[in-house]
Amino acid sequence: MVSTAHPQLERPVFIVDGSRSPFLKFRIRPGPFKAIELAVQTARPLLLRQPFEAGVLDEVILGCVAPGAEEMNIARVAALRMECGNDVPAWTVQRNCGSGLQAIDSAFRNIASGRADLVLAGGVEAMSHAPLLLQDKMVAWLAAWRAAGTRQRLRLIATLRPSDLAPVSGLLKGLTDPVTGLSMGQTAENLAYRFGISREDMDAYACESHRRLHRVQETPGSLREIEVIYDRDGNAYDRDDGVRPDTTIDKLAALKPTFDKPFGKVTAGNSAQVSDGAAWLILASEAAVNRHRLNPSARIVDCEWTGLDPAQMGLGPVYAMAPLLARNALETTHIDYWEINEAFAAQVLACLAAAADAEYCRQELGLDSAPGEIPHERLNVDGGAIGLGHPVGASGARVVLHLMHVLERERALRGVAALCIGGGQGGAMLIENLHVRA
Repeated sequence: MVSTAHPQLERPVFIVDGSRSPFLKFRIRPGPFKAIELAVQTARPLLLRQPFEAGVLDEVILGCVAPGAEEMNIARVAALRMECGNDVPAWTVQRNCGSGLQAIDSAFRNIASGRADLVLAGGVEAMSHAPLLLQDKMVAWLAAWRAAGTRQRLRLIATLRPSDLAPVSGLLKGLTDPVTGLSMGQTAENLAYRFGISREDMDAYACESHRRLHRVQETPGSLREIEVIYDRDGNAYDRDDGVRPDTTIDKLAALKPTFDKPFGKVTAGNSAQVSDGAAWLILASEAAVNRHRLNPSARIVDCEWTGLDPAQMGLGPVYAMAPLLARNALETTHIDYWEINEAFAAQVLACLAAAADAEYCRQELGLDSAPGEIPHERLNVDGGAIGLGHPVGASGARVVLHLMHVLERERALRGVAALCIGGGQGGAMLIENLHVRA
């Protein structure tokens, strides 16, 4: 049963500005940027255009699932490289796919409670730089080698097999739930089966995600949230590069199942792309807004986190959105635009079905009624992770940032951003456009 209880937060919290990097698709080899480079290059222009110095920030909070070995507490490394100064504390949060949203929520609560006034928060991930690991057997062999004498080492060499040298993908291990043993794609297959979602519907949804992103990419000024970043060879990256404008349903239908061979429905084409990227937002109290003469775009109204069966983790947005709406006396008809991270087409479609199903909401969520239908024309209007990618630590920040821009562009009041989270959780945030009256 989902609880709708929530303590009253004391002070309003505003989103002043934000930026993100292009999301760059993983193409077999490590991408041109490590996580720290993505974080710093994306934040620097954001901070430079503010009327305050970076050193007046109260803290920097960054979500990241798997920073590199040289990037421990990557938030602190980023803060120092962004010249925030030694006095600005920084900390890293990890809530799998919800890490970027967790960073924003942590900043939101610290400002609302009076512990901070001005915070830089966001998320980053360089999934293409996920490490290759040694097998446990090989680790044990190397430990024995270090402790052995010359004769013992000769015997050890005789026990070594070529298969022992095969690396283990840290990325694949990270995308597998350690409790259920299911990959994230297999949990999406569970939802497709439970809600009767067809392969045709999944592929149609995926195709539309690419179309929507391509359309907005071709509209000048529509993705002003993206900062141009440069690699060490001087190459510029200014757009999400995983979009396939020539995608058709027929092409997607030709792909084989990835996670449940040969009978499954979830494919690489109707799943989020593995990618690298970063996103940041600046959050401020009313006092900071007045002190620095800021012009905030949105107000964070509320945020909700919830847990559920890890084998059906994709329903996390519904579990989080339902109490969020109830606590604020809202129905889906009161929300102008939605951003639900597209981990899988099956997962988003299952969330839409669950949110509109009164019986499901009574049995699973303990609610008297369903939150209601979420119109597809109001959901992920500029595409989502299927078209642009899902750098897991960054996506939670991106959906909030982009939702803010959609509300501005469409002159709309309210929006909800939500994600499913590996391990069986969900997160959702409600924001309001400050330039539109209720």
